[in-house]
Amino acid sequence: MLKGFKQFLLRGNVIDLAVAVVIGGAFGAVVAALVKDLLTPLIAAIVGKPDFSAIKFFVHGSIFLVGDFINAAISFVLVAAAVYFFVVVPVNAVMARARRGQAPPDPTTKQCPECLSTIPIQARRCAFCTSPVSPA
Repeated sequence: MLKGFKQFLLRGNVIDLAVAVVIGGAFGAVVAALVKDLLTPLIAAIVGKPDFSAIKFFVHGSIFLVGDFINAAISFVLVAAAVYFFVVVPVNAVMARARRGQAPPDPTTKQCPECLSTIPIQARRCAFCTSPVSPA
């Protein structure tokens, strides 16, 4: 029982996931500091408020922290943009380069000539219209 758990933990994808979570948390903290310490004062200078994160309004005793929400939204957009441009785009480019020299996989389905449904390539009869089809 413990041996299986050890194998699970030592598989590459579990360790990769753990590293990604730790680095993601650290990156999130850096982006939050960037928004709080640099972007918020810049936006506050444009809007005219000395502390942008302190923008709030009251309705029947409830406090709505608009500036804090905008800080969180800006942080989210920056993290999403960084992940997209620094992780997703390069990985897609590497995967496209790796696939460039490979032949496309053999088809596993074909279309029925009668009803144009997608059926397995080895089928002798269409599962949808029951018309006979020639096997591959």
